[in-house]
Amino acid sequence: MEWRTELEQRLRELASEHQAKFSEGLTPNCKPMLGVRLPELRKIAKEIAKTDYRGFLEECPDTYFEYETLQAYVLGYAKDDIETILSYAARFVPKICDWSVNDSFCQNFSIARKYPERVFSWLMDYAKKEEEFSQRVVAVLLMSHFLVPEYIDKVLASMDILQYDGYYTKMGVAWCVATAYAKFPKETAAYLSDNKLQDWTFNKAIQKMCESYRVTEADKAYWKARKRK
Repeated sequence: MEWRTELEQRLRELASEHQAKFSEGLTPNCKPMLGVRLPELRKIAKEIAKTDYRGFLEECPDTYFEYETLQAYVLGYAKDDIETILSYAARFVPKICDWSVNDSFCQNFSIARKYPERVFSWLMDYAKKEEEFSQRVVAVLLMSHFLVPEYIDKVLASMDILQYDGYYTKMGVAWCVATAYAKFPKETAAYLSDNKLQDWTFNKAIQKMCESYRVTEADKAYWKARKRK
């Protein structure tokens, strides 16, 4: 397709070998990188979302990290009915194989705030999948868009479901729990006192809480003393 040739040419013009090597070192298991900075990819994704975004998602190759990141961003910027967006998202999620593409998709998927009930229900299907990045999608998307009074209890309860023993799942859960504590300390403290988190994940959540400037020193000391052996 002509647009694919033009897009790849544009990406290569923006690419930097230094950027590619730097980013690859931070992103294990990612697709080959051209070395385009994320702000540039966001700009291109916004342009695509205003045109034939469906055609782009249906025909975009997965050969480079940049192509997958563009798809992640386009899903967040596209304007369409929620069921159509979710149908394309459902095709995209199984392709995720690195934390950066995962989190770019989750953090940019702001339509979740407009249709929280529908998106939450959709996410619960992925919570049950024994797959590392399917479960990380749940943790990071909930952290990004559902840490609000109406959903905090559901978010915390969902963390007990995410039991896949993979590093990126466990880190996603720990990150979500620590962020929840910063925003809703009372509710999250109750959850931390009675939960089904793996010991590693529980301790990592406390570590990340202790690294946060939004958690009081007294709370940090309290939870640090309650790390699991």
